[in-house]
Amino acid sequence: MERLIHIIIVFCLLLLSPVAKAQRYYAANNTPETNGPVSTLFLMPNVYPAVIMEGDTVACMWLTDFIKYSPISFRSSKDRTAYTRLIRDVKKTLPYAKEIAGIITETYEYMETLPDDKARQKHLNKMEKYLMDTYTPKMKKLTRSQGQLLMKLVDRETNSSSYHIIDAFMGSFTAWSYNIFAGLFGNSLKTRYNPYGEDRVTERICVLVEQGVV
Repeated sequence: MERLIHIIIVFCLLLLSPVAKAQRYYAANNTPETNGPVSTLFLMPNVYPAVIMEGDTVACMWLTDFIKYSPISFRSSKDRTAYTRLIRDVKKTLPYAKEIAGIITETYEYMETLPDDKARQKHLNKMEKYLMDTYTPKMKKLTRSQGQLLMKLVDRETNSSSYHIIDAFMGSFTAWSYNIFAGLFGNSLKTRYNPYGEDRVTERICVLVEQGVV
């Protein structure tokens, strides 16, 4: 069963913002001829525009939203263990989901530039071989539950179910066939990610992982 999930995920293909760990920084004036306050602040390894305010160099940067969750009260040690296990699985599969989303976007955009269906199919076949060679060894290391979680997280990152991704790249018949095959083992490629319903705990953990809290 694990292998089935792994192969389906590979077919479906068809990390934390860098944290500045260095403590050193310096500023360089980019417009010396204007005698203005605009500078560049090098907070290694990042570079930010900066202004001089009352003799101090102040970096200008955009901060992402920070979501604060209230603590979880577990009803039993079993629930606590399940939550800890889900954190482990999300931390293992979320990076793959983000990689997959990037590949899907790049592949789609590139295929739009190709002149005809023959050229698109040729590129698709090439991508399929690359993905099989690259990701099959990685996918084999996932458990069945992690494979199922990965399919949902791909939906989270692309807003498309595995079924629709296969349908878009490989056609309706292929998507239908894979879904029937998965259904023999109690799975469905049409399963959607629901961050406000059954997947709300998973969404909480995804956000915490993205924020570097867990």
